[in-house]
Formats: sequence, structure tokens, C-alpha cells
Amino acid sequence: MNITVKLPLFLTIFASCNGLTKTNQTVSEIQDSTIEIGTVVDSLGEHLWCVFQDSKNNYWFGSDGEGVYRYDGKTIVNFTTEDGLSGNRIRQIQEDKHGNLYFSTLEGIHKFDGKKITSLTPIKSKEWKLEENDLWFSILGNTEAIGPYRYDGTHLYQLEFPKHFRETELNKQRINAPYSPYLVYRIYEDRKGAMWFGTGEFGVCRFDGKSVKWMYENDLTNTPRGGSFGIRSIYEDQEGFFWMCNTSQRFLFDEDKTAKSDRLEYTKTAGIGDATTFGGDDQIYYSHIVEDAQGTIWLTTWDQGVFAYDGKNITHYPVMDDSKKVQLISMYRDRQDNLWLGTPENGVFKYNGARFERFDP
Repeated sequence: MNITVKLPLFLTIFASCNGLTKTNQTVSEIQDSTIEIGTVVDSLGEHLWCVFQDSKNNYWFGSDGEGVYRYDGKTIVNFTTEDGLSGNRIRQIQEDKHGNLYFSTLEGIHKFDGKKITSLTPIKSKEWKLEENDLWFSILGNTEAIGPYRYDGTHLYQLEFPKHFRETELNKQRINAPYSPYLVYRIYEDRKGAMWFGTGEFGVCRFDGKSVKWMYENDLTNTPRGGSFGIRSIYEDQEGFFWMCNTSQRFLFDEDKTAKSDRLEYTKTAGIGDATTFGGDDQIYYSHIVEDAQGTIWLTTWDQGVFAYDGKNITHYPVMDDSKKVQLISMYRDRQDNLWLGTPENGVFKYNGARFERFDP
């Protein structure tokens, strides 16, 4: 089996810097005078990890070192530590029902109400709740992570995962590991509203509002060539099958058996593709998965581009910047069904219906 996986285990160790040409105008000089933070810039940075579209159709781009950018279709505004962020390396962007934006950085989680950026102070808690308007966060890079963060609109709770059923055994394999095995790589809400958490070393945890339970499959966390991939992708398709990390299998969870067990119970079904499909690899590991309006499933790899599965056929989309292969961090689908890619060094890419091309507003 020849499986190519070059995705770094711990992407957050990379620092980035990028020289930006900033104008002398502040946001308040060209927009609403009540907005006093942010600086207008001529272009987006290169190290853009995540993309988000807010309810006003502004696009936000989270960078790995230059803060966050907002693009309204005309102007690019850059928000950094000078504007209230505690760090310039952005890992998540979310919005609440009131239109407030939230940014997860390596140093903490922040709220932007359109006028100012404030830090949310976490409260340690072992009390798990699931409420309709909750926002869930992780701080990817927190070496002492014990669980995810839940924000109920008033308080930010730092939750603690229940002990993994294989913790003692797995920790023996992690001598001198520089990060927590409970570090959250992925947060996903399924079709029934349950929350799923993909971790760096301990597999997947699900909270359905009643119980917090684990599953663990070695080939989801560890690659055949050695090293850990971690649970970077979780997705429930329209048939109820869950996709996680690689194309070799899908999972169907048994709720009746799970209710009687101390862990998640499931069966495996066949995955998709083969060595012919994937250029010599029996399977691929993907870091992001999204489904578009037509039901096509899109899989993002580290250095093999993007694969699309329409239920029958798999199509490969190489992602290139000039003649150079682009490494990919994330994928995002906006409300207009546009697909976006975040990269560690090549800005962002957008699908034009035929290929992914670099986005330069």
C-alpha cells in the first residue's frame, strides 16, 4: 500500500510573517464613523487558514500570523493585536444570531461586536450542556487542552472530556509528546444536533446532550507510514453514514447499542476509491470534507489537491499556484454554494466551476 500523507502533525508550530502594504486610512475614515478599529490594506495575506461568510455577506479570512481580514466586496480591512486580538494566528471564525463575530486564536477566544474586540474569559467546568444557540470552540495549539469550549452567549466554559477508555494504554505510546492527546482538531454538529469532537490522539468524542462518549480506530488517528494524522474531518452524509479522515471506510452508528455501552457503537462500511482513483494510493487522508447543493462530496488533502465524489464517480482537482503544487489547510462552502480553500502559504483559492483558482480581490 502506497499512501502519501505529508500533512504535519502539529500545524500550529509554524510561525508566519508577511509584509503587507497598509494605507494610511483607518476604517472609520472610509466607513461608519462608529467603527474605530481595523486598518485598510491593499491585499490579503499569504497565510490564510480559514474562510467565513457572515450574515451580511462579508468574507472573513483568518490568517496564521497577520490577524483576520474582512472583505465586503470593495475594501479589505485587517484586524490584529493592535485592535484587541490577543494573538494574530486565527483558527476559527464564527457568528452568533445577533451578528457578533468570534475569533479563536492561539492565545484565546474573542468577540467582535462591530465596534470593538473583547476577550472572553473561560470558566473551567465539567458540566456539559447542549443548548440551541451555543457556539463551540477549540484552541488548536493549546498544549494543555482538556476539552472544547462552549459559549452560551454570556459565559465561555472550558469543558473537560471524560477519561478515554484507552487513556492508560495510549499514553504509554506517547512518551514525551509535546501536546495534549485531548487537543481538539475538529468540531462538527450532526443532523440531529449532536456535537462531535475530533482529537489529536484519542479519536472521536460525541456529546448528544445526554452523554459524552468515545470511539477509537487506530487507522483514523495513525497513518500506515507512522505518525499521527488526528481526527481532522467528520461528516454525516444524507444517508446517515459518517466520513472520518480517510476514504477506506464509512461508519454507521448504532444508537440502541450505544445507549447501553460506555462508548460509541458502530459498524464499518466500504469507503470509496482505490489505487487507480488516487494515483497509486489505496486510500487518501483528507483534512476537510463538505457537501455541495448537488450532493457532491468534496475532500481536501494536504498536497494532493481536492477530490469530488458525486455518488458514482471521483474527480481529481489538482490545486496549483502557477506551476507549483499548493498545500491545503481547509475547505469552506458559503451560502451561494461557492467552495473556498485555505492554504498555509498561497492565500485562498475559489472554485470557478472547473478548477480552483487563486482569489485576489
